[in-house]
Amino acid sequence: MTSRRTFLSQSLGLAALSISPSLSSMAATPRKLRKAIMGGTLKIKGTLIEQYKAAQMAGYEGVEPAGGMNQQEVLDALGASGLQAASVCCHTHWKQTLTDNDEKVREVGLQGVLTTLRDAKAYGADSILVVPGVCSEEVPYDVAWERSIVEIRKAVPLAKELGVKISIENVWNNFILSPLEAVRYLDEVGDPIVGWHFDIGNVLRYGWPEQWIKVLGTRINRIHVKEYSTKKMKDEGIWKGFDCDLTEGDNNWSAIMKALDDVGYTGWAISEQRGGINPNGLKMLTERMDQIFAM
Repeated sequence: MTSRRTFLSQSLGLAALSISPSLSSMAATPRKLRKAIMGGTLKIKGTLIEQYKAAQMAGYEGVEPAGGMNQQEVLDALGASGLQAASVCCHTHWKQTLTDNDEKVREVGLQGVLTTLRDAKAYGADSILVVPGVCSEEVPYDVAWERSIVEIRKAVPLAKELGVKISIENVWNNFILSPLEAVRYLDEVGDPIVGWHFDIGNVLRYGWPEQWIKVLGTRINRIHVKEYSTKKMKDEGIWKGFDCDLTEGDNNWSAIMKALDDVGYTGWAISEQRGGINPNGLKMLTERMDQIFAM
């Protein structure tokens, strides 16, 4: 009996040892997230090529240029740096909004979306960032809802032709203030070519990013990695909430990463965050993003 027990104990121990390395490697599997930086936050002095090279040296794989730039200059900078276009940000959506009371202004905004789609195709990006409109005293909520959907639908045929997704971003535009509403908005647009560009930091003022991620689910095409401090918001004003470095605000990054895992998000994670003014700042950003992705 003793030798039988010993044999069984040793056998089980060997089996555990043979299994444990695979379990360990599964636990250590890195998330499939690729680091990119929003072009507007890349403040390195120099040419576009020099800026993109600095981002690449800091550890970024991609960049998010704006629409309406000189296409050849962007292509040259991408080629020289080895960066990829993770997304393209519409250049007209704040000034020539898709919800403006002037129909001519809305048309300029729509043309900006179409230009951004064409730019994305030229750069090899398969998603563009679009702010759908702005609510104000002059542009009521329900009117903004209807107008923006009408204009977004006009861009759908080109998006489908090019194979480039239109991704609506949650921003401080007094519009689409909950994830349930965001889902309803996409459903009313009514085409899967239109999804969501989820900005993590923009939500914390009035909600919790992990809850938005859960509700939006597979509708999320891209994410912006951004920090926000609710303490600074309360003490110094709402815009001061962005005046903090990654991991030093109030985002619950562990919960956010788990929520992204739960909905199966992989691909580009684009920083829209202060710190990109010099090589040291860029390196700090990529290192903080690595820390977040490992949580």
